[in-house]
Amino acid sequence: MMDGHEVTVVDNFFTGRKRNVEHWIGHENFELINHDVVEPLYIEVDQIYHLASPASPPNYMYNPIKTLKTNTIGTLNMLGLAKRVGARLLLASTSEVYGDPEVHPQSEDYWGHVNPIGPRACYDEGKRVAETMCYAYMKQEGVEVRVARIFNTFGPRMHMNDGRVVSNFILQALQGEPLTVYGSGSQTRAFQYVSDLVNGLVALMNSNVSSPVNLGNPEEHTILEFAQLIKNLVGSGSEIQFLSEAQDDPQKRKPDIKKAKLMLGWEPVVPLEEGLNKAIHYFRKELEYQANNQYIPKPKPARVKKGRTRHS
Repeated sequence: MMDGHEVTVVDNFFTGRKRNVEHWIGHENFELINHDVVEPLYIEVDQIYHLASPASPPNYMYNPIKTLKTNTIGTLNMLGLAKRVGARLLLASTSEVYGDPEVHPQSEDYWGHVNPIGPRACYDEGKRVAETMCYAYMKQEGVEVRVARIFNTFGPRMHMNDGRVVSNFILQALQGEPLTVYGSGSQTRAFQYVSDLVNGLVALMNSNVSSPVNLGNPEEHTILEFAQLIKNLVGSGSEIQFLSEAQDDPQKRKPDIKKAKLMLGWEPVVPLEEGLNKAIHYFRKELEYQANNQYIPKPKPARVKKGRTRHS
């Protein structure tokens, strides 16, 4: 919008919140539509960033059918829209297409190692078939597509209870609760800050690279290292609690971003600690906001009929 583009945000608020965009409401270049992409959408646009889908395991496992519909019917609807109006579509795909990888780090030519019927399959396979759909539309209908395989991302305006590693740890540390680590904590993740991802998505959309591109931070850490780092940054006395490991939880996750560097001139620039401090600051304010804006229902006084109370 600052570059003069008109932006229409389409959200059904399954995991999003109006508060995340309320500071734009009223801006002449901004429009917000409460709509579910599982239903067709008729608007005029030049570019479509198809970001719709719950992305944290608790969210997509809560409603696996909705997750599948969003990634299949929703993607078909967005590709249909792109075809009708001649728009370019960018699909927000995921590192989950690689499953629990047997190749490390993961580059774009790795086909993945995915359980098609596991608890995470609605998301993993939903995104895999969404990629298939993009290339079918490109080949058959000439639709311009871009595919970003997004690795773990965090930052302000994340849902506090979204159940992902960073938000869980920050929330637990701020509230003085134990930081819960599934399994031994030796599984690795690589986290990028949200502003780096946004720059990567815009660069990819406006490039001429139509094959999939990894967008992520190749700096790999174990979950246990994250827990200790966040605990220290928050200054929390929380202990670390080990729980049994989650089913089909990938043991290693690290993007190979050679392609993005070479073809988009993109790489993450925000250091991990700087990003974490911004996220911690946001969560602190969010907790204060919740504490100050809690609606506590008060018992209603009984309606008094002439001369007698309703309850004895």
